[in-house]
Amino acid sequence: MFSATPRCLGTLLVCQLLFAGAHYSCAQDGTETPARTRWSAQVGAGVEYDTNVSVDEVDLSSGESDYARVLDFELGMRHKFTEHTQLSVNYDISQSDYQEFDRVDRLTQIVGADLSTKFGKGSAGLSAHYIDSQLDGDGFLSYVRVSPSISRFLAQKWFTRAAYVYTERTIDNRPERNADTHTGEIDAYYFHRGLRSYFNVGYRYRDEDAIAPELDFSAHGIKLRYIRRFAMFGRQAKAELAMRYEERDYKSPEPTIDEPRRDDRLRWKFDFELPVKDRWTWQLYYSYGDYVSNLPRADFTQTIVGTRLQFAW
Repeated sequence: MFSATPRCLGTLLVCQLLFAGAHYSCAQDGTETPARTRWSAQVGAGVEYDTNVSVDEVDLSSGESDYARVLDFELGMRHKFTEHTQLSVNYDISQSDYQEFDRVDRLTQIVGADLSTKFGKGSAGLSAHYIDSQLDGDGFLSYVRVSPSISRFLAQKWFTRAAYVYTERTIDNRPERNADTHTGEIDAYYFHRGLRSYFNVGYRYRDEDAIAPELDFSAHGIKLRYIRRFAMFGRQAKAELAMRYEERDYKSPEPTIDEPRRDDRLRWKFDFELPVKDRWTWQLYYSYGDYVSNLPRADFTQTIVGTRLQFAW
C-alpha cells in the first residue's frame, strides 16, 4: 500500500543528529572549518510481492496478489550556512510496475527541503515537501507538506522531537477526497549505543478536513521502532523493526453503511540492509497491514515482501 509520506522524511532525525555532532574538515593551518556543501545520490532497483494490490488514498483493494518491479533515484544536497545552521534539499523519483495490475503502475516524484538550526542542546527545523504521483501515466495525486519542529537532548541518551504538520492533498477526478490535515506529533528516542542501537516511541494526533463531510476524521496513532547496526560478514548491517497503530473516527455518516466510519490500522514492518561491496547495498523488507473497518471495502489485510539493490555515491 502506498503512503504519501516521503521516504526522505524518515532520515530527518539522523541528519539532525549528525548535524548536532558538527562534522568538520581541517584547513591547512590546522583550524577546523565547516564542510559547506555536500552532494549525494543513489539509485536502486528491486522487486516486491504484494498479496493485495491496493490504492489506499481512494480505499480500493483488489484482493489479488501481484509482483512489481521497483526503480528509484534520489539526489540530495546539504549545505552549511554556519556552524549551527544547515539546509538539506532532496529530489526523489520512484516507479512501481506491476506484472498484471498495470492500471495501478505508479510514478512518484518528491521535492523536499529541510532547514535546521542548532541552539544549546536543542535544534529547530522547518521542512517542506511536494509530492506528485501518477497512476498508469495519468495524473492522480498531489501533496504538499509543511512542518516546523523542535528537538532537544534531555540527557546523554534521551532525545525528543515535537512537530506540527500541515498537509494539503489533491486527488485528480475525485475532488470530494481533497483534504487539509493538521497533525501534532511527539517522539522520544533512547540511544542504547548511539546510532548503533536505539529505540523510538511516538504519538500522533491528526485532524483531516475533506471536501466530503463523511471523509472528515480525527485519529490517534502510536509507533514503536527499534533500530540496530551490527557487524555481519565484516560489514556494518542495519535492521529495523517497527509497529504503527492508528485509530480513526469519522465525523459524519458514510452513505453506503448509514453510520460514521471507524478504522483501526495496525502495521508491522521489518527492514534489513547489508553493504555488499564498496557503495552497493542489498536491502530486504517485509510489511504486514491489518486494516479493520466497518466500511467493507476498507477492511482487508496486506503483506508486502521485497528486495532491492542500491548504489550510492
